[in-house]
Parts: sequence; structure tokens; C-alpha cells
Amino acid sequence: MQTAANPPSIAIYPGTFDPITMGHIDIINRALNLFDRVVIAIAVNPGKTPLFSLPARMSMIEECFPEDQQRIEIVAVSGLLVNYAMERGAKAIIRGLRAVSDFDYEFQLALMNRKLEREVDTIFLMPAFRWIYISSSIIKEAARHGGDVSELVPEHVNQLLKEAFAS
Repeated sequence: MQTAANPPSIAIYPGTFDPITMGHIDIINRALNLFDRVVIAIAVNPGKTPLFSLPARMSMIEECFPEDQQRIEIVAVSGLLVNYAMERGAKAIIRGLRAVSDFDYEFQLALMNRKLEREVDTIFLMPAFRWIYISSSIIKEAARHGGDVSELVPEHVNQLLKEAFAS
């Protein structure tokens, strides 16, 4: 933990968060148990067309953590994540693993990040079992077709999904 001699421990949790899910929230809360601060880095990828704008995604996330405003920061990031982590003094990148199928890609990414910057570790966290099968893509697809995703996203996010897919 943070003392006068030790700066705060910082982790970066990257993603598109389009939208934030209960699985994301679970991972963020787990990261807050391990680090003094968690920087939620929303990836800006010109090759993707998110459902929600960057400001909307930032606002959605902020609304999920009203009591943790001192320990959570939400930023937009483009370029190499390890470079950003070094700029911020972060010692870890948090990655969520849902299934074995996630591991191969995440393992390769972690090894590349380590090759690029040995000072930044990747920490894999698994969400609680009840969230292990969800992703933003699956949630958007279900919501697009009128499915009830109210238990899989925060209430305000569920309302925004309903509005986005209203006919």
C-alpha cells in the first residue's frame, strides 16, 4: 500500500467497454483489492465502430464507481498500452480471462508486452463464475434483439442499451 516512501501502486485495465458489464465491474473491484489505483483505459481504435461514444462509455464507467473516484481514473488511450503504463508508473496491466479460449490470445499479448517493456507485468483475473460467459458483444447482440440483459449490466447501462436499440 501507499506510504510516504512508496508511491501508490497503479494498474491499468484496458478495454473498449462498449458497454461496461458486470464482468468488467467484478474485475475492476478485484483489481482495487490488489492496487491503490486502477486506471481504466478505454482503447481508441479507429478500426472499430463502437455502439456508444467515448464520452458515453467514460460516463457509464464513472457512474459505476461513485465511492471510488479517488482510486479510479478513466482515460482514453491509443497506441501501445505498455508505453502508456510506463508513462503512468503502472506496474501491471490487468486482463480478464473468461475461458480457456481467451487464454491463448491473452498469453501471446502478455508475452509481447513483456518483450516490449519488462517493467510492466500482466495480471490475469477471472470474473466471478456468474459473469464468466458474458462479453460486451454478446450483451449488445441480445439487447439488439430485445433480450433482457438487466442482470448482466448496471441499471443505467441497461437503460442506455434499451434506448440505443429502440425501434
